Amino acid sequence: MLITLQELQLHSVRFTVDIPAGEIAFDNKVTQSSVLHAEGVAELVSYSLGDIRLRGNLQVTVAAPCDRCLEPVALPIQDAFDLVYTPASEASEGGEEEIDDAAVEVGFYEGNGIQLNDVLREVILLALPMQLVCNEGCKGICPICGQNRNQRECACQTAAADDRWNKLKDLRTEIGQRH
Repeated sequence: MLITLQELQLHSVRFTVDIPAGEIAFDNKVTQSSVLHAEGVAELVSYSLGDIRLRGNLQVTVAAPCDRCLEPVALPIQDAFDLVYTPASEASEGGEEEIDDAAVEVGFYEGNGIQLNDVLREVILLALPMQLVCNEGCKGICPICGQNRNQRECACQTAAADDRWNKLKDLRTEIGQRH
């Protein structure tokens, strides 16, 4: 859905969208596994600058592999958003200026409007946790044999090796041989 500046100059735009599962592409790891439902309002903040403010909320379920054991994980996301977008031409006109904290929250758009799907995609990506795990107690996979340790424990021994002490071990062996 394209929200245009011409439309926003006349009135604010209320939106309610239902985007079918799999329609929004994230990356080759995260996929949209349910209908994305979003509703909110878009309005022009400043007529002279063309700043667009989008406020609303969304809910969707995404799927991705667990970062520890690689098993599939379904993650429901419910998020409220309040974003401001400025024309990209405004960003390129400015020289080297100090950016205040409020400007960090501003996004940029090109053309005569904003694609709502792109905004919703960005909101979802920002709502994802840094590490996606199936559960907090996930044991992950064995680095030696590749066995999922949540399903079955393996007999592999993973000794923590610290190469910093090897020189001292060699010195001890060398001294021991002299005596």
